[in-house]
Amino acid sequence: MPYAAISYRVKEGYEDDLAQLFSNIGRVSSPVLHDESGKEVGMLLGTAVFIEGPMIVRFIHYSGGTLEDVARHMSHQPAVHNFEEALQPYLAEERDTTTPEAFREFFTKSTMRCLTQASLESWKAEAAGAQPESE
Repeated sequence: MPYAAISYRVKEGYEDDLAQLFSNIGRVSSPVLHDESGKEVGMLLGTAVFIEGPMIVRFIHYSGGTLEDVARHMSHQPAVHNFEEALQPYLAEERDTTTPEAFREFFTKSTMRCLTQASLESWKAEAAGAQPESE
């Protein structure tokens, strides 16, 4: 099950305000991911958000589909757009996320390069002598 990480550069000194903002983030209407044709392809499993100084990183855990499917799904969520509007004053650099297209562009640019991923399934496969599948 893949993970993705999205980075946010924010103004320093607002860690508590940002913690409050992230703790009140609204939920997406559905965790189900669809491809471009509308076919159900996966599911959002969870997220986690971390902050250190001027950097916030959001980890996204999903199953099935692609990161593009995740971005497409998130770009159409009213709760995401409301959150993005509330986040704007804290950002170190302004960004446009007001339309689904602009949100997907930001999402793509902010995706961090994955160096490695491991899961219980890959460890079990390795212990059994099988070649672990790429995640």
